[in-house]
Formats: sequence, C-alpha cells, structure tokens
Amino acid sequence: MSVLITGGAGYIGSHAVWAFVERGEKVVVIDNLVTGFDWAMPQQVKLIIGNVGDRTLVEQTIREYEVDTIIHFAGSVVVPESLEKPLKYYDNNTSNTRNLLETAVRCGIEKFIFSSTAAVYRAPDTLDAVDETTALEPASPYGMSKLMSEMMLRDVSLAHGMRYVTLRYFNVAGADPLGRTGLSTRGATHVMKLACETALGKRDHFDVYGTDYETPDGSAIRDFIHVSDLVQAHVDAYYFLQDGGLKFTGNVGYGMGHSVLDVVDAVKRVSGVDFDVNYRPRRVGDIPAIVADSSRMQRRLDWHPEHTELDQIVETALAWEEKLQSVQTPVPAAAPLAPDLDTLMDKITLI
Repeated sequence: MSVLITGGAGYIGSHAVWAFVERGEKVVVIDNLVTGFDWAMPQQVKLIIGNVGDRTLVEQTIREYEVDTIIHFAGSVVVPESLEKPLKYYDNNTSNTRNLLETAVRCGIEKFIFSSTAAVYRAPDTLDAVDETTALEPASPYGMSKLMSEMMLRDVSLAHGMRYVTLRYFNVAGADPLGRTGLSTRGATHVMKLACETALGKRDHFDVYGTDYETPDGSAIRDFIHVSDLVQAHVDAYYFLQDGGLKFTGNVGYGMGHSVLDVVDAVKRVSGVDFDVNYRPRRVGDIPAIVADSSRMQRRLDWHPEHTELDQIVETALAWEEKLQSVQTPVPAAAPLAPDLDTLMDKITLI
C-alpha cells in the first residue's frame, strides 16, 4: 500500500516525503507546483501534477497506487494574504479539502493526517502556552479555512469511521539538516527566511512589524519549530494510525517562545552579519504572542523533538539560503534535481 502526500513538493511536504521514503514507505505525491518544486523530492517518488480538489484525478491516483493513507499538506498559508483574498483560502483550503475527503470516503480510505495550524485558536491574552482546550476563534480567513476543514474531517470520521490525526502547527522554520530541501518559494513571508535573506544580501533590510506589544522586547513572540521535528510528528501520527489509533488532535510546538527580535539576533549571531532592521507598525491579523503546550502530543504519540535550539534552527535555514544563493554550491547526489545546476537555479526564483 502507498501513502498519498498532497502538497509533497512544497516546503513541509517535501521534508515529509524524504522522511517517509527513508522509512521504506511507498509514497505518491499530488502537487500543482504553484509553490512547490519537483526537484525537492527523491527520484523514486511518483509526482502527479494536479489539484487535490480534482476528484477524478485523486480517485485515479488512489486506485492506481493502492493508497491507504492520505497526508494532506496542500493549501495556502499566508495570514495577511488571507485577509486580502479570503475566497482564495476558502477555495484552496476548505473546498479542496472537502473534495479530497469525499474522494477518500468513496475510495475507502481509513487513515487521514491533516495539516492544521495554531491560527485556529483565539489570540491568547497572556504569554501562557495554549493547549488543545483553548477556544477555537480564528482571527483570519486562513485560520478559519483550516478550522472548517478540521470540522469536516471530524464529521466524516463520525459518519464513515475514518481514523485521523489533526496536527496544529505553530511557526515552522529551518531546513533539512542534510541540505536536500528547504523553503524555496518566492514571496514566502516566514520571519526566519526573510532574516536569513537579509543576512546574505538578498534584501537591503529586515522589517519588524510591531514593537509595542506587551512582550519583554515589544516584538511579537512565536513558538518556532524546526521542520524536521514537525515532520517527525507526522511520522509518529502515521504509525499511531497504523497501530489502530482512532483519532487525535494535537499541538506541535516546543512550548517556548522567541520574539522576532530574538530571531534577528540569532541570525546576526550565526551569520556573523550585522544587517539593517526597520521598525514598522503592527500588521492586521498579527497577534502579540502564541506558544504551544504540546504535552498531549508527547504523551499520546511519544513525540520527542530534537532541534529545539534557536541557533540550530537558524543554522539550517541559513545553510539552505546559501545553497539557493550560490550556483557554485554542489547539489546533493541523492537529490532529484534538474540535470545541471544552471537549470536548477532557473527553476528556483530568488528574491
């Protein structure tokens, strides 16, 4: 049997593909390559270019490759954009998930892992960590689109017996420590990526949005989790379902917060570059602070993160940005990249 990974050519999805292949699982990917890259995956993985909301395509894929588990990453993820283009998010995230679930039910899929977000929670009033009992009150169409998908998955499970795990991510950062994949999407808004780009001269300054929050240094605080630890949570979720687990919803974070200015300092420290920082007003939709209580995740799925140090996360993010920047950097022999590096770099759009 095979695992279908939607959005498997994207940032988190490609890391997951490598992780499952390393464990001997058969993997098939559906990705429209809007924000993903075909070279980011192992060569032995079958990539089907298309939309996960295409019920005919998904059904053909499930039946042809004997899929028994779906891991659903595909979707749009930028909070400010969701405020400007809410219908895009309800289409890409909610409607496509609805179609994917319908097809999964029709094909008899019993195991489903869903990529959700901490944006489903009400903005906390304190710096205390939030657990899964925190009120569900999204402040953005992005968060609402994910919460609606969670509710559909819950209802499908009750009606059709589908077993599932929903993972609510906090702030994903870093890159594959082996340098096989990382965050390469043009226009990505991840704080650490932008800071690393600035350190390498791809940007002439770094913008900090909001310096008057009620936090120790005035900038927003987030729970930054290394992408490899996040992917390990998906691996643990997969084997939880393989072993007969019924359903589970859990936060995936470290339970420790770092401010935007902490990230800036870490990037300067690791890179050895002192770059310019501009201070700007708060952005609509941003919240002062949010940190995960992931104790349920650790208890139920025996999840043990390994890359919790901020400097360690920055090191992998910076190494990936250096790889994207330099055409002289050799590509990994195992990576399914373009035939030559010039062709590869044409495919990677740099800011």
